[in-house]
Order: sequence, then C-alpha cells, then structure tokens
Amino acid sequence: MKIQKNGLVIGATALVLTAVAVTGAGLHLPKGVAFFKDSPKELVDEVWQVVDRYYVDGTFNQKDWRAIRKQYLQKNYKSKEEVYKATRQMLKNLGDPYTRFMDPKEFRDLQVETSGQLIGVGIQLSQNEKTKKLEVIAPIEDTSASKAGILSKDIITKIDSKSTAGMDVNQAVQLIRGKEGTSVKLTIQRDGSQTLEFNLLRQQIEIHPVEAKYRPKELGGIGYIRLKQFSANAATEMGTALGKLESQGATGYVLDLRSNPGGLLYGAIDIARMWLDEGKIVSTKNRQGTEDANAANHTAITKKPLVILVDGGSASASEILSGALQDNKRAQLVGTTTFGKGLVQSVRPLSDGAGMAVTIAKYYTPSGKDINHAGIKPDVEIKLSKAQIKELVKDRTRFGTAADPQYAKAVQILQATIAANGNSAQKK
Repeated sequence: MKIQKNGLVIGATALVLTAVAVTGAGLHLPKGVAFFKDSPKELVDEVWQVVDRYYVDGTFNQKDWRAIRKQYLQKNYKSKEEVYKATRQMLKNLGDPYTRFMDPKEFRDLQVETSGQLIGVGIQLSQNEKTKKLEVIAPIEDTSASKAGILSKDIITKIDSKSTAGMDVNQAVQLIRGKEGTSVKLTIQRDGSQTLEFNLLRQQIEIHPVEAKYRPKELGGIGYIRLKQFSANAATEMGTALGKLESQGATGYVLDLRSNPGGLLYGAIDIARMWLDEGKIVSTKNRQGTEDANAANHTAITKKPLVILVDGGSASASEILSGALQDNKRAQLVGTTTFGKGLVQSVRPLSDGAGMAVTIAKYYTPSGKDINHAGIKPDVEIKLSKAQIKELVKDRTRFGTAADPQYAKAVQILQATIAANGNSAQKK
C-alpha cells in the first residue's frame, strides 16, 4: 500500500486540540463515475465514493453500501445543512467513529490547528466505539483541562448544561471551542459514578511536543523525555533533544508517553528509528490485505538503555512507538495498558470546502499484534491510586520525579539494566 506521508493520521480522533496533517490532493475518481453537477447531492456521492474506494472494511460493517448510496441520493435536500446532516448519518452506518465528515467550518478549524494557532481548553476527545459516549483520551499538559484535573477516560456528559447524548465528536468540538478568554462548563462522569463539573477557560495554546531534561544526580546522569503528541515537528524536536542529552553524557533514558494521544503515523516511525537501529517498526494493511512494512534503517541516535512510561491515555502513534520498541526488546514498558487504537485515517479535502477522515488501514506491531481495543500491556504494571493521581494532578511538577511512582519504578528498572550492561561489558 503506497502511503503519502502527510495524509495519515493515527491520533485518537482528537479534534478539540490536536494537530494533524491534511493531504493536499483531492479525490480523483475514474471516468464514468456519476456526479450530480450543480446539485447538493454531489457532496453525498463524493463522500460515498471515498468510503467505497478506501475504507478498511470491505463489508462496510456488514451493510449494503450500494443500497445506502441509492437511499441517500434519492432524497431531496433543501439546503447544504441538510446535506451535511445526511452525510453524517450515512457514515454512521459504518459504526466507525474515526471515519467522519467535517463541514467547511470544521475543516477550516482543523487546518488552522495544523498551523499551530490553537485556541481551546486542551482536551483530546473521542467517541467510545462501544458506548458512543464522548470520552477524554487525554488532557494536554499546561492547559485549562490539565490544570483543572480532567483525566483520561473521563466521560463528558454535558457541555454548558447541554446533554451530549447522541452527540458526535464534531458537534462536541464546536460547542467546546469559542473565543479566547471565554469559558465553557463541562460535566464529567468519572469511574462510572462520580459526577464532576469543570469551568474551563478557552485560551491560545502553544504545543511543543518534546520536553527533555538531563538529570545528573540520577544513575550518573539520565535523560528524561516527555513526548506529548506526534505533531509535525515532534521528530525534529526529539532528534534535537536526544543529541543534546547524548552530548551531556546520559547513561540511559526514560521516555514518558503517558497521556500522549498520538498524531502522525510517520512521526512515530521517524522517532522509532532514533532509538532502534534495526528491526521492523510497524506494518499497515488495507482492506485488500496489501501490507506496507516500515523498518529501522540503522540511523539510531542512541543504543543506551530505555524505559518507556505508558498509560490508558497513550494511544495510536504512542502505541506504535512503544509496541515497536517493546517487541524488538529495545525498551521495557512501565505503567498500565495503553488505549488500544490500531487504525489509520487519511484526512481528505472535499468539494464545497468540506473534508473528511476515513479509516483506510489497520496497523500491527512487529510481532503481528493487532492492538485495536486491546492495547499494549506494559512489562511492569504500576497502577496509580486515586489519591496518587489527585496529588500528581494538583502539582504537575511532580510528574517525572521521585514523587511519581511510575517514574520511580522506571528509574529502578533502568538502574538494574545499566548495572547489568556494565557487568556484561566487564566480563567481555
């Protein structure tokens, strides 16, 4: 399967505040395809054609996709709004929250986000495939959402007192967004029973995906790297951070992927190559079963010991990176089971200024694991209690320090690995 670098998104459908790349090429349909020129039905058919050609499931969720086309093209539409509503309804037949339609405003908002001009509250949002409820993938660090204490797996039940029952991600995003300096009230259900309310300030958010620190007092000097998301500049920032930490003499590394909701497929691949000198990284398969495999290319920046921190907010690209390094025995994973999203979307512009994301492939870890829904299990499971989470959220400077139990365990494992490597070298 030939993949365009700029068009593939594997973030967890997080359009409240996530940067994704939009492919510049529109859909080129073969001659003979009937379009309804100068008719609002043209857009319906265009979306149908994209799904018909590229959607990962050739059974279309066990639905008669051609009959669905006929059904929606036989309808009369009085306005574009009716067409947009019908298009969303048509896509719901697929049962895939990651395949979605964006009207021109929503699509422009997405394009603005890719430029880095972000205004919002800092929530990575998805629709749970089973319950259809709006679920927080992860809050973005140093934003209103993270400072207020919103957590991964929180369910948004109301937005400014409006129920989210039956609401899709796009609708929720439009309600949560707004002018800078204004507030939005979110009602959250946590752990199935606890109900909480948060008043969040909308603000401009600058996201630098990589935060790196050299810690000379730990194990003779280790590098701590926090990777927040796989945006367009994540690989560049990671390369710069690793180069600096290597020059400072880091003896090993802790890579923190907790609450990282993903992003660009090739960002994950490029970063994996910085840690892995050889071996398969990830493979993707489209509905024809055509496989596209990506491997390391002997360009690793470091081969020093590595421990990765993961949790339920580590999704998609985070799972590709952690799965690749775990399967190749390049790193040990510490924390809790990851989110479980093994699907790849392509974001495409449509006529009328609208756009859509369509699931075009599944991805597999080097060992062939399909992690969709299942997630990746850590090598060492360390769960945080509610009290521990509350303390860390209250003072986020404690994350990635000795006061953070998952980080403390990672350092302990790293110490043992460095010692074992030293003993092995001495024996040689």
